[in-house]
Amino acid sequence: MIRKVSIALALAASLIVAPHIVVEAAAPKKESEEQADAVRGLPPEVVTTHSVTLAGEKIGFSARAGAVRLRDAQTGAPRADVAFVSYERAEADPLTRPVVFVFNGGPGAASAWLGLGGLSPWRLAVGSRLSPSAPPLVTDNAESWLAFADLVFVDPPGTGYSKFLADGDEIKKQFFSTRGDAEALAVVVRKWLAAHRRSASPKYLVGESYGGFRIVKLARALRERESVGVDGLLMISPVLDFSWLEGSRNLLSYAAYLPSFAAVARAAEDRAALADAEAYAAGEFVADLLKGAQDRDALARLAANVARLSGLERQTVERAGGRIDVRNFVRNRRRDAEQLLSAYDGDVAGFDPAPFSQDRDWADPLLDTLRTPLGAAMSRIVSEKLAWPIGDARYEILNDSVAHDWDFGRGGRLNAEAVSDLRQALALDPRLKVLVVHGLTDLVTPYFATKLLLDQLPAYGEASRIRFVTLPGGHMSYIRDESRKLLRDAARSTIERR
Repeated sequence: MIRKVSIALALAASLIVAPHIVVEAAAPKKESEEQADAVRGLPPEVVTTHSVTLAGEKIGFSARAGAVRLRDAQTGAPRADVAFVSYERAEADPLTRPVVFVFNGGPGAASAWLGLGGLSPWRLAVGSRLSPSAPPLVTDNAESWLAFADLVFVDPPGTGYSKFLADGDEIKKQFFSTRGDAEALAVVVRKWLAAHRRSASPKYLVGESYGGFRIVKLARALRERESVGVDGLLMISPVLDFSWLEGSRNLLSYAAYLPSFAAVARAAEDRAALADAEAYAAGEFVADLLKGAQDRDALARLAANVARLSGLERQTVERAGGRIDVRNFVRNRRRDAEQLLSAYDGDVAGFDPAPFSQDRDWADPLLDTLRTPLGAAMSRIVSEKLAWPIGDARYEILNDSVAHDWDFGRGGRLNAEAVSDLRQALALDPRLKVLVVHGLTDLVTPYFATKLLLDQLPAYGEASRIRFVTLPGGHMSYIRDESRKLLRDAARSTIERR
């Protein structure tokens, strides 16, 4: 998930050099020091057994709730306990059974968004009317990926139940950066594989939003620093280049968003319904946009066509010179009804808290509604189903301060991109498969931006190595029943290498 700091759509990444955080071995510690670490850290791993029925088959599985400890590279002092929850099918062959590591984004979003949204054996029962006060009811998830892979949901420091074990802002700075985050999580993955004897299993990384950006960086850190190769990358609503989310730096971003605006206006269920919008956005729109503000004929054409495709009033589009950004769209699309659209799914609307104000900061009708029951449901699962004695600790479902403090590296957020790392990974490893999935009405990470970026990649021997899929819905399209099924099927095809 990409989290906005204000309503902006924003998050993180780049190539800053961060101090090394972790080390595999440290000098022996005194018994009193070990006891103190244990008291301050997270509880030991707990394993429970369960079953779920998937496609008519009853599947037994083990659930683990625990943490991987990260230490200072120089002193061996504990720095953080990184919490995880895993689900592993009973009596499966670890040599052939895929293991999937799942990350959300933000930065600052916990893995429960993907876990209880669509992938784990249980999911939040999302009703037809979203509400923060909705009871956090959990149901068996018929679309769980456990049918074809073991699942490890990881919560980076600052999210979930993960816990810092050292004081001071410097510790957080080490983790809250693109490179520091990738290197720390690479150690988490390697140590989990070693501890559970899964180093020879097929390995896949799944990431949503900034998590999609994150897993490309993580794959590089695993390959170069931890001697761990991955078989595939599955990106859900990813951002691959942050400059494509900001029109003032990249005029093509206006073209990238336009098909998603059209998808909202038309309630589109597939890309076929948006063929004309994509053709215009990549052709005549760009041509007129580049002619500039002094070409009145070009501006008139932009205003007419953008108003037609977006459903906005012609006057609104004319005032913006045909350059419609997300805030403008979500505020004005249903302004006569005093409603705001969700940037995370333009099909979702909520009341405007201040309809006559020019304020550009408001709670999102989907994200900020869903986070409350989702966080409560995850707390219930950990305590009631997984029996992890976490006490009265709070599950951090979405930590806004992490996004605020994130270090994007040299050049800042708008220069952060993962396309270069993706190119390198595909060129180096001919076995690597990539799946990219987007919701059509996602206004945070628009699908057409990713499509345009992927179109610039060579085939790397076989074009089918990179698969691009669009689904009905928005940033968290998996909360829709049909899209959750389609997402599962696309993931299964990639992991089973079909």
